[in-house]
Amino acid sequence: MSTTLPVITYPPELPVSQRRDDIAAAIRDNQVVIVAGATGSGKTTQLPKICLELGRTHIGHTQPRRIAARTIAERVSEELGGELGGLVGYQVRFTDKVSSDTRVKLMTDGILLNEIHFDRDLKRYDTIIIDEAHERSLTIDFLLGYLKRLLPRRPDLKLIITSATIDPESFSKHFGGAPIIEVSGRTYPVEIRYRPLVAENSDDADDGGDEDDPRTDDHGSSADDRDTMQGITDAL
Repeated sequence: MSTTLPVITYPPELPVSQRRDDIAAAIRDNQVVIVAGATGSGKTTQLPKICLELGRTHIGHTQPRRIAARTIAERVSEELGGELGGLVGYQVRFTDKVSSDTRVKLMTDGILLNEIHFDRDLKRYDTIIIDEAHERSLTIDFLLGYLKRLLPRRPDLKLIITSATIDPESFSKHFGGAPIIEVSGRTYPVEIRYRPLVAENSDDADDGGDEDDPRTDDHGSSADDRDTMQGITDAL
């Protein structure tokens, strides 16, 4: 494996770049670190670079979805000035863009879970980043439980868990009070709008609906109500 690293730079506009010294110190001094911050703060793309600067050489970085693993690998590879499949690669179902030179491997949670079958101590990694842990899928929950039992056997293994600002304390508690680094802010403003799926009818607001209204069923649902997919389509 090549040991030459490119010059690593950090986009100054990203909030995580402004906390990289604190994050690096936490990773260096602790086996488990929780990094919490809003989507768009730069956690996903910059954490692997921080780990590389710390001298970590086998970084496994999980994503809940295949397209995220691929696009993030492309972005990090581009920022490091290399070709995809070199210093940075990815593996998803049916696609493997990893080489002997790869130090940062993006993959789905399922790929890492499957690797446990033939590498029970995950010896091929010295660092694991579990990204988007707040989504709490069955796979992520199983990985977090397994890694908690694995860490005492692998004192050299670093674990970084990233989460939105949704209860990062629960992850810290699970790993015995692991430190939490809060990364506030995001690169671009995000506007959040709440749009009801249930049709609004001011005439029915007081009595819960007209029993004789042919647009309502036995459960009080209206024909004007939308399901989730229709609501998303209308919003878009």
